[in-house]
Formats: sequence, structure tokens, C-alpha cells
Amino acid sequence: MRDEGGSKKSFQKPKMIVKNNHGIALLITLSITTVLIAVSLELRRNAGSAVMTTAAARDRLTLLHISSSGINAAMAMLIKDKKESEIDSMQEGWADPEEIIEVLNDIPFEDGKVTVSISDELSRIQVNAIVRFPEGRESNDAQMFMWDRFLSYFIFQDDLLEEIEPRTIINSVKDWLDSGDDDAITGLNGAESDYYQSLDPPYSSRNGQIAYIDELTLIRGITSDLFYGHEERPGISRYMTIYGITDSGAYEGKININTAELPVLTALLPSGNEHLAQEIFDYRQEKTDLEYIHDLSGLTWYKDVSGCSDITIDPELIITSSNFFRIVSVAKLREMKMITTAIVQRVKHDESGKWKCKILSWQTE
Repeated sequence: MRDEGGSKKSFQKPKMIVKNNHGIALLITLSITTVLIAVSLELRRNAGSAVMTTAAARDRLTLLHISSSGINAAMAMLIKDKKESEIDSMQEGWADPEEIIEVLNDIPFEDGKVTVSISDELSRIQVNAIVRFPEGRESNDAQMFMWDRFLSYFIFQDDLLEEIEPRTIINSVKDWLDSGDDDAITGLNGAESDYYQSLDPPYSSRNGQIAYIDELTLIRGITSDLFYGHEERPGISRYMTIYGITDSGAYEGKININTAELPVLTALLPSGNEHLAQEIFDYRQEKTDLEYIHDLSGLTWYKDVSGCSDITIDPELIITSSNFFRIVSVAKLREMKMITTAIVQRVKHDESGKWKCKILSWQTE
């Protein structure tokens, strides 16, 4: 480049300003420290979460063992009872909460505790007994009449159920169970698959044995209020069971009169005698000096109850023993709780002749 006089003009490069290296080092150190702190906190959080998850898994496993111990203790009581008595009633040890507590006290737990209740599954109405299996076509009239009295009991007790028609439900249950899915609808108000296919969403009738108790809510006429009940009244589901099948594949439908609850006792009685159910219920529990005073071994002991001498309960409906039981085991450990429900059947080993409990259902929540 030249100046105004035409001579060359030279330029020097400006000197680079040297920055403070100590400042850069400090920034790098702070950045690394920040990252390390963040990583450390995340690792600590993950480690804490892992510890909590591991502890929760450990406690859940411990609860499972505690709950299972309760189930096994109950089964041992039922086997012992079978060896000692031919009948089953609310007067026996397996039905006595205090005796159950004594048995559980012999099971030591370092942490946690368990409570157990046992109920007779044949104190409930066997829903599959309305149809005579294994053929699965013919209805069981004795069971249908009992259902009518049973449903009427609930309808009478609750204004919310006043529009429910027992006959619609009974006929529809029969149609749901029977093996036919044709035009042979039971009565004028039964229901086969054509009815259920018209619903939204559509579904088909099972045309076979009910597999789970909540399945009843799919059947025409059985409302949620009727099935589940509410705070002031339990629903019919409490008094019904899918269990009770015999080795031949049949459901006898016989109910243990020694253990049946009040609504079921009411259904067992001939029409017009429903008021005597409470008398029968109380009679079973009468004691003198802590000892039960009434013998419940015969099928007609109920005739000794005040007001019952002239009535006859259909012998096709009652029994005084059972091999099906429901065990509920509640395990608690710190703030955690586990509820295990097992349905068991007492069976006799063919070769040894010894009794054992076979588990039919096991649910944990």
C-alpha cells in the first residue's frame, strides 16, 4: 500500500492481548465441580431408590411368607377337625377367632403379624347348581325356588332394588348356564346369546359353568347394586360361590345349615316362614358356661328350634358337613399389608387314607 506521495507504507500486526489463565482454570474447575455434584446427587438418588426398591421387595417377600403361614395354619386346623368330627358347624375350632389366634401364636415372627379367618364355602349358594351338570340342560327346581326366596329377601330389604324381578334373573341365570343356545329361552324373560349380542358392547352367553363369581354381573337383571351392595347392605356376591363341584362333575347345591348366614337361612325356609331364620341362627350359637348346648349333627335339628317343629326344609337343599372352605390371611409388616384369599378342598388320599387340603384358588392383593 502506498501513501499520498506514492511511497510504500508498512503496517505492523497488533499484539495479541494475553488473557488471564488463572480465570480460565477457575471456570473449568467450577464447571467440573458442578457436573460432579450433579452426577453424585443423581447416583445418590438412584442408590436410595434402589435401596428402597430392594427393601420393598424384601418386605413384600416377607409378607408373602407370613401370609402363607396363616393359610397353612388354617389348613392344618381343617385337617385336624376332619379327623375329629363328621360335621362342620360354627361351634368348631376353625370357626372360633380366639382358637385361631391361639394356633397363630405358636408361629413366631421376628417382624410382622398375621390374622386369619375361615369360612365354610358351602354356607353359600352354589351358583352353578341351578342347572344339573354334567349334562347341563335340565334345571334344578329346588335351587330355582331357593333363588326366588333369596332374591326376594334382598329386594324386600332395599328400596333401591324394588324394580328387580327375581324370575327374570333366575331364568336368565339358567339360560346362561345351560348348554343350549337356541330358541329354548327359559320362560318369557330368560336370555340367550341373541339378547346379549344386542347390547353395547355385545357378548355371548357362556352356555356352561360360571367360572368366576363376578361373571354374574353379565347376566340379565343382575345389577351392580344387587350384586355388590353398598355401605348399608352387602350384595348377593357375599353369599354365593362357584365352588362345590363333586368328583362326578355335578353340583349338588346342598348348603350347610350349620354355617349358613342369615340371608341364606331365609332362602332355605319354606315361603312364609322367613321370620324363623333368626331363631335358627341364634339357636346354633346358644351357650351355657361357655359351652354350646345344642347338637347340630342331624339334618332335622332345626325342628327343635322354637316355632320350627311344623316346618320342613327341602332335604335336597341342606347338609351338615363340608369339605370346601375359604381362608383369608392378612399379613402386616410396618406400613405394608398383604391379603391372601385361598379356597381349599379337603380331600382324602386314595392310598394312604390321609386327609389333606387341596388349593383350588389363591389370590393375593
